[in-house]
Amino acid sequence: MRLRPETEADRETVRRVIEAAFGREDEAHLVERLHEEGDAAISLVAEIDGRIAGHVMFSPMRSPEGALGLAPVSVRPDLHGNGIGGALIREGLDEARKRGFKAVFVLGDPPYYTRFGFAPELARGYATPFAGPFLMALDLTPGALSGEGELAYARAFDDLAE
Repeated sequence: MRLRPETEADRETVRRVIEAAFGREDEAHLVERLHEEGDAAISLVAEIDGRIAGHVMFSPMRSPEGALGLAPVSVRPDLHGNGIGGALIREGLDEARKRGFKAVFVLGDPPYYTRFGFAPELARGYATPFAGPFLMALDLTPGALSGEGELAYARAFDDLAE
């Protein structure tokens, strides 16, 4: 498996991978909007035998400052369970640390994301339409999150909150 930054030439294949992974178009539209609006801070693909097998996107949060939102993570359904999603997440987190981002938020399955260090407790004090047990955060810089305030994803996520 080879992990690398997504390119413009990958976009249509990435769209198909996302649609297959989620069984709908919403997440693919989200990724397109993030690209269009300049909010694709980290966008990676996983290749197996020269074919895109998965994708992950990290976008800058409007609040808190210096934080990223992790979403979506997509893996071709025929390749689930092979560690592709985890490899993409770890690579994206490493890249976020290198670029000086302070924290990452994710909305997802706690048993899955806690393996990467995400914790629901770190996100609890943030006001957001996405609040609840599936919202988690990870400090990339120890103590970076105050544990309170407004949580605002990139504008492309606004439609999902409705």
